[in-house]
Amino acid sequence: MWPYHPDLLETPVPRYTSYPTAADFGQLPAGSIEQAIERSTGDVSLYLHIPFCEKICYYCGCNTGASGRRERVESYLTALHEEIEVVASLLPVSARVRRIAFGGGSPNAIEPHEFIAIVDAINHHFRLHDAEWSIELDPRTMSARWAGAIGEAGITRASMGVQTFAPHCQKAIGREQSDSLICQSTDWLRSAGVTSLNFDLMYGLPGQTRGDLVDSMEKTRLLGADRVAVFGYAHVPHLVSRQKMIDATNLPGREERFAMAEDGFRFFTCNGYQAVGFDHFALPSDSMAIATRDGTLRRNFQGFTDDTAEVLIGLGSSSISGFPDLIAQNEKKNGRYRVLSAQGRLSASVGIVRSAEDQMRGRLIEALLCKGSAKLSPCLFSQVQDRLAPFLARGLATLEGMTLTITPSGLPYARVIASLFDRFRETTQKRFSSAI
Repeated sequence: MWPYHPDLLETPVPRYTSYPTAADFGQLPAGSIEQAIERSTGDVSLYLHIPFCEKICYYCGCNTGASGRRERVESYLTALHEEIEVVASLLPVSARVRRIAFGGGSPNAIEPHEFIAIVDAINHHFRLHDAEWSIELDPRTMSARWAGAIGEAGITRASMGVQTFAPHCQKAIGREQSDSLICQSTDWLRSAGVTSLNFDLMYGLPGQTRGDLVDSMEKTRLLGADRVAVFGYAHVPHLVSRQKMIDATNLPGREERFAMAEDGFRFFTCNGYQAVGFDHFALPSDSMAIATRDGTLRRNFQGFTDDTAEVLIGLGSSSISGFPDLIAQNEKKNGRYRVLSAQGRLSASVGIVRSAEDQMRGRLIEALLCKGSAKLSPCLFSQVQDRLAPFLARGLATLEGMTLTITPSGLPYARVIASLFDRFRETTQKRFSSAI
């Protein structure tokens, strides 16, 4: 189905959940984040980061730590409440908060009553307008009490980090969870009112075979996931030290990874799911699939989304906020984040001011990844013409006039094609994940 051209997949590329990417962030002028929040209008989305997990997985590159030390968790949550108040006080009355997402780490690593306290604070301090709530969850720490909290909060969207159902793969990545545990968590979430449930799956794991992946996908289908993400594991132990626990000699090779990605696409598109990009899938009735068909699919720091808001404000350590002309990241170190929040200060001091050219390139990259097509300017085409030529020659993309379109066989090369329009990639040597 997909032609394999290893030479075109040789260079690791960003996932482009933003443009410019976090690899290109630098120091921001003082007051940048405050000014951006103060001039925000219209629909606004919030993302709250909970940097804790009860158990730390070997593969994970997220900003998270063990939740065992209660004092550290409680002091972090106090700081988060303080940041909520400051941000809400800066946001103009013309801004409407339409979406609130909790991620991590694992938000369910904290106590259910602590989560409800955050939900109450958001309801109290922000002006919500028909808001939609979502959460990321670790099935290993799900419980009936947590399901009750999710129902009380009115959460309708949830994402579970399943990764794989294969026991030997789970053990190799430090994430052991039984089938019955995932089934129970699914039942709890459905009974709590979750109508859109996502399963995160992974390929390219240590010891994983194509049969293991198919088995995990079949169980995902049978459990009725509304959305599925099938990510390729990125082994970068030089960046993520905990990955040193994984035996790199047991990882599938590049060609095997490519075949696994193809297996994922074929399985879900042949079993009633609509493709969203090349590694995300949604049932036709899900809003993500509808956005794909309508041409309104977007890309933000949480990946593919049907959220059309131009402003996403991140709260919590390491959270990233996105505005049309600014990207700003909160302090990554929890200790310093807590100190700044206790002083009533926002901690986002790194990021990038997005020039008009950055915004134009960002829209183009987003269009290629979300719609599979984008119109180029003659000037931009002249800059990428030579590097684009191999993709055109091999039928992975077409060019009609100045409209560049990624063909069905070119889907797994979408990120590589998009990277051709990234002006930072020629000067930044930071390592990214494999395109497949």
